[in-house]
Amino acid sequence: MSTQRSVNLTIGTTIYAESMKAVPSWLSYSVYRILMFAVPLAVLLMLSIVWWISAIVAALIGLCLSYIFLRKPREQVARDLYTARHPTAEVVHPDAESEDAAIDRAADAAEAAEIAESAEAADAAGQATTPAAASAAPVTTAASATSVPAATSPASEREGSAQ
Repeated sequence: MSTQRSVNLTIGTTIYAESMKAVPSWLSYSVYRILMFAVPLAVLLMLSIVWWISAIVAALIGLCLSYIFLRKPREQVARDLYTARHPTAEVVHPDAESEDAAIDRAADAAEAAEIAESAEAADAAGQATTPAAASAAPVTTAASATSVPAATSPASEREGSAQ
């Protein structure tokens, strides 16, 4: 019988402890801080001390009391704030992977189009058509090919002057 009773007490304590953890630590810490300010303020106002002096003294008393007695709740609030600001896992937007894949596909398509364009230019100029050779070969355009004057040999100059 005593074993059963201790189990019930343990379960009851566990349930009570779980329900107490349901209150956020920042809320309990804030309530304690307000009480540590409000109680001394009320006592000082009941003693007919000027309100602004009472407020200053109550703030100092509350600060000292909370520093001395609220170490554990203050550290818990600090831990909670730290974990909220520095999550252990990187937060990934649901569409981030698909957006990255779309960007990669667009970059690959642009690169393929650039290689194909340089290969076509190389074919037109009669150069190698492999992608490696096409990317390494200089691209000549129609404007640059027509703007260069044709080289003349000295023999053709003599023939032109003889006529």
